[in-house]
Amino acid sequence: MTAHLNETTSIAVSDFFLNCFVRSTSWQHWLSLPLSLLFLLAMGANGILLITIRLEDSLHEPVYYLLSLLSLLDIVLCLTVIPKVLAMLWFDLRSISFSACFLQMFIMNCFLAMESCTFMVMAYDRYVAICHPLRYPFIITDQFVAKAAIFILVRNVLLTVPIPILSVRLHYCGRTIIENCICANMSVSRLSCDDITINRLYQFAGGWTLLGSDLILIFLSYIFILRAVLRLKAVGAMTKALSTCGSHFILILFFSTILLVFVLTHVAKKNVSPDVPVLLNILHHVIPAALNPIVYGVRTQEIKQGIQRLLKKGW
Repeated sequence: MTAHLNETTSIAVSDFFLNCFVRSTSWQHWLSLPLSLLFLLAMGANGILLITIRLEDSLHEPVYYLLSLLSLLDIVLCLTVIPKVLAMLWFDLRSISFSACFLQMFIMNCFLAMESCTFMVMAYDRYVAICHPLRYPFIITDQFVAKAAIFILVRNVLLTVPIPILSVRLHYCGRTIIENCICANMSVSRLSCDDITINRLYQFAGGWTLLGSDLILIFLSYIFILRAVLRLKAVGAMTKALSTCGSHFILILFFSTILLVFVLTHVAKKNVSPDVPVLLNILHHVIPAALNPIVYGVRTQEIKQGIQRLLKKGW
């Protein structure tokens, strides 16, 4: 009897249906245009940045390799989330297969954590550049970037893969409508007829352990950087030191501010529309991705010149 029930249950959840912005149908009309423009901007800007760093020999340095990694993560996150959201907004294609849903869940959790970890490594890079400039060429090397990339990959894959595993092992009893635009862990897990306490605890503990520890280390890095900068007495030395950290600091503000607002609105969900956290979650996958390469391209002279040379060759 149990085997028969499990068999029918697995058939019942062969597809999920994403049900987003049903309370704010007007959002669908105005959201699709800016979202598609942000998506094209993110793809184009990150693509140009990757090509520029790849073709320009002067940009073959550790700090730009880390920036390339950040662009790759942004591209994957955008492609995982935004095309499906646009398909829903434009063509009302709300169904998503069981396997595709949990794959999206894993990629979102893993790559978001990898992006946070990359920001942390970039903060360390800036810390060494400002606080130990003479030792910088010996500490931040190509080998350091390779080891950092392996650490970013292994840490975040190992710690986020339990999230979809814990969700996929649940028994789903016929409810297939996900009250979200994406396959977020808790939105999917709530559809099951099992106890999801472990899922909640792991999501909470994993999120704060990964993102929280990264943000704490980034914060500490900038405390040491600020302390070192305030000791500089040479004319223009403080401005030059701060400018080398400016782009990275702006990117962290984009990343953490949207994430913080999303968390706060989710906590205070009784006082805001349920569609607001959903919208912020979507924007968190595309706004930093669109702005990251632009900030570095505008504020970093070497990248700006590299893009200009690349465009001249194209013409």
